[in-house]
Amino acid sequence: MSRREFIHAGTLGLGAGAFGLSRLLEAEAHAAPGAAQKERSVIILWMRGGPAHQDMWDPKPEAPVEYRGEFGVMPTSVPGIQLSDMLPMCGRVMDKWSIVRSLHHDNAGHSAGDQICFTGYPSGPNPDENVHPSCGSIVAEQLGHLSPELPAYVMVPRMVPGTGAAYLGVGYKPFETLADPAAAGPFKLPNFELAGGVTVDRLGDRKSLVAGFDRLKSRVDRTGQMEAMDRFQQKAWGILSSTKAREAFDLDAESRELRERYGFMPAFDPGASDRCGAPAWSQRILLARRLVEAGVRLVTVDLRWWDTHVLGFDSLRRGFLPRFDQAYSALIEDLDRRGLLASTLVVAWGEFGRTPKVNAQAGRDHYPNVFSAALAGGPVQGGRVVGVSDSKAAFPLSNPKTPQDVLATIYRFLGVDVHKPYIDNAGRPHPTLPFGTPIDELS
Repeated sequence: MSRREFIHAGTLGLGAGAFGLSRLLEAEAHAAPGAAQKERSVIILWMRGGPAHQDMWDPKPEAPVEYRGEFGVMPTSVPGIQLSDMLPMCGRVMDKWSIVRSLHHDNAGHSAGDQICFTGYPSGPNPDENVHPSCGSIVAEQLGHLSPELPAYVMVPRMVPGTGAAYLGVGYKPFETLADPAAAGPFKLPNFELAGGVTVDRLGDRKSLVAGFDRLKSRVDRTGQMEAMDRFQQKAWGILSSTKAREAFDLDAESRELRERYGFMPAFDPGASDRCGAPAWSQRILLARRLVEAGVRLVTVDLRWWDTHVLGFDSLRRGFLPRFDQAYSALIEDLDRRGLLASTLVVAWGEFGRTPKVNAQAGRDHYPNVFSAALAGGPVQGGRVVGVSDSKAAFPLSNPKTPQDVLATIYRFLGVDVHKPYIDNAGRPHPTLPFGTPIDELS
């Protein structure tokens, strides 16, 4: 590894991930000086595609079969609360999480629903692009870093519609892992790469990880190039070369027993098939726990693709529900055991629910008129149900809630000012959140 590998155009050339991180740091330096710095974090488990609320969190056992679907119901550890019988592990820890069953909005498009749930605003002409900043970008702008050695906002593995920074600028985009803990083979983060082919080798190999970081840092220090970098690039380098960062992303530090508790481990079994038939995103959830434990404020985990139009019950039975049941219950137990549940709010939801009536292809279609979300940790008292849907899970029957209410709950927990105005690219002011009230019934 030669000295010139570190030098590009007279300065240390950071790779794309580090360059983006340095811009993020520069932007965050302009956050309001009085911003709260609470040691609290949020994990958003984004069930993109729209999970069927009737087949998970809001079963209707008394409805006609064409509405109630193919699954039964089961009691939970909390008297009076029933779940789908496909979620036995979640039912056993029902006392540690709660359900909102009366969410609703008015857009049945995937990306448009993403925008509403991540920003609180309707989408623009292209729903894949943010017109308004995501909750993660808002959190990064207002609160900055919880730990100076880690980004404030992380996306595992990469951005989805709604998660961008919009008019806040690229400095407040999420730090994307790009590498995927759910993929077979070694977990290698391209954001831990430098220009000129200089890389920190496999994060899955702990000895190589430690040696690679130490070697790179030592050689950079000897060249004196750290002094030539501007202070934001230096801070970015500090994050990417810090012990805390490398430890946060080192999944191999977890015991195999714990990784198995979360679910399928392609890194341990490359090339093995996932017999559940669903994307192996369980290890993404474990990575999110590692990141908030290390000091990331907000982590969004992509748990796609719950778009169960065709043979939906088969997909849910063989894959999605066993996968979610195991990983979600593992996350709650893990956070609780580590003393992190009170300081970590976990929100599991998607952009909408599914149609009340089963379609002709044994699935359910897009449906924003009522849907559910699962919340745990932070201010949430477990074993509660907020809101009621009607007898066919078609509309809110009482205590309706909106995605903006969920965002307001997240913002209040973290200490975000929902009234702070932001100026868009056309010079127009917009509040952080256009409307919404924290869901006090959860606390």
